[in-house]
Amino acid sequence: MSATEGSIDFENIKYEIRGSIGYIILNRPKVMNALNRRTIEELYSAFHAAKEDGKVTGIILTGVGDKAFIAGADIAELSAIDGDQAGEFSAKGQEVLLFIETLGKPVIAAVNGFALGGGCETAMACTIRVAAEHAKFGQPEVKLGIIPGYGGTQRLPRLVGKGRALQLILTGDLIGAHEALRIGLVNEVVPAEDLLSRCECILKQIASNAPLAVRHSINAVNEGMETDLSSGLKIEAKYFALAANTEDRKEGTSAFVQKRAPQFQGI
Repeated sequence: MSATEGSIDFENIKYEIRGSIGYIILNRPKVMNALNRRTIEELYSAFHAAKEDGKVTGIILTGVGDKAFIAGADIAELSAIDGDQAGEFSAKGQEVLLFIETLGKPVIAAVNGFALGGGCETAMACTIRVAAEHAKFGQPEVKLGIIPGYGGTQRLPRLVGKGRALQLILTGDLIGAHEALRIGLVNEVVPAEDLLSRCECILKQIASNAPLAVRHSINAVNEGMETDLSSGLKIEAKYFALAANTEDRKEGTSAFVQKRAPQFQGI
């Protein structure tokens, strides 16, 4: 595999590199791309590879087919574990999704169908969510006698507000893509045939900007969300100073003054 084109083989996912974009694709169509231990481990490996590959500027996460992004946890596996094992299962999933959220590179969830339970939680850990018009979202864990375990009780209220989050979690109701857009769960809704191309367009637009500024922006937002405004402003000032101390800042400001396109180097 070359540095810019090719794929890495996994059992339950596909990882492909096309140009500067990494495509991580859930590939368990028989169980609607449900998450089990092996899949979670493979997601971590694929995202780790994408993070370390300097040629990859952004990642699209999606599922095989047009029925499901990720339909949730693998219920057959979940039904066979006890409370202690469930706690470990939850902690591992949370660890991997936090890694995705703090990757330092933009990750777009291309939601091509059902995003339920762990699937909805995985989408929420991504930087941006773009949904096909037929996509469905939900946290139906209470219908199984459990609660969201991959960050749903934490990320969902941060995205849509406490009241809406509790209504979705406590009822277990599913919502369509346009309702998800209305409440702020997704960024955009597009026709299914345009889903990947729209995600690629967004990533190419982001990639035209200074990569270190992109990374520092992601970090500033993520860290600031966890604190009060005063502390968040200090976090912003820290990353502003880091960005201002780069060669890319010199190039960006010089290009603006000289009315030319900047040539960012990521230094």
